[in-house]
Amino acid sequence: MPTFFVDPLTVTPPTIRITGDLLHHLRDSLRLHQGDSLTLNDGCGTSYCVKVTHVGPQAIDSRITDQQTEPARKSSPIVLGQALIKGDKMDWVIQKATELGVSAIVPLQSSHSVIKPQQNRLEHQRSRWNRIARDAAQQSERWTIPTIADPLDLSEICRQYTSAPLKGILVERSSGPSLAAISLPQSLTQQIILLVGPEGGWAADERSLAQEQGFRPLTLGPRILRAETAAIAALSILQSRLDEIASETS
Repeated sequence: MPTFFVDPLTVTPPTIRITGDLLHHLRDSLRLHQGDSLTLNDGCGTSYCVKVTHVGPQAIDSRITDQQTEPARKSSPIVLGQALIKGDKMDWVIQKATELGVSAIVPLQSSHSVIKPQQNRLEHQRSRWNRIARDAAQQSERWTIPTIADPLDLSEICRQYTSAPLKGILVERSSGPSLAAISLPQSLTQQIILLVGPEGGWAADERSLAQEQGFRPLTLGPRILRAETAAIAALSILQSRLDEIASETS
């Protein structure tokens, strides 16, 4: 059964009204009809099974037939700090990181980033990234959509997450420990913060700043990976290990 996110304000039990872009997608692309069923998620931890009662030019009306609440979290939330990378690669990282379950994505301004944030395009870019994350969350049937912050510089993300128990920065040619071997938080409330650099890697002063703020240099092995590959490889390793911890403690 397809799953789609709706604004929680549109949920007025026992009905949910669908408008805007989702209305056009369901009506015009998926050819939704009266009597069809689908799942609507409010993004706040509640999922609703609904049956369509009316398809009109301004709205789709539906009746709630069942609802479920998000299960309790079984692993630590992951925050990905991704240095801005060029072309559609940043879009790709946001899409795949969402599918892999991150709780938040923080685009980072870095010395070696080819892409530099432009204030006049920030709102458009933020809207695009949020749409990509929403679509990826729907496709992967997540309960929530990860938050995407405005671009920050490295010092600011270090300040915001100063109290996180596990803070790592991926560094190429690092003699630091492997991400596959470090100890992970056992408490489900403790965040994991992972920083991934741009195409040219971190500048020396950026590495020094991160380490001074408690970020551990981590490696994925001897190979030099592209920025977008490194992000997804690292998240896959983390989620696999967190799933193992959750299985052992359940």
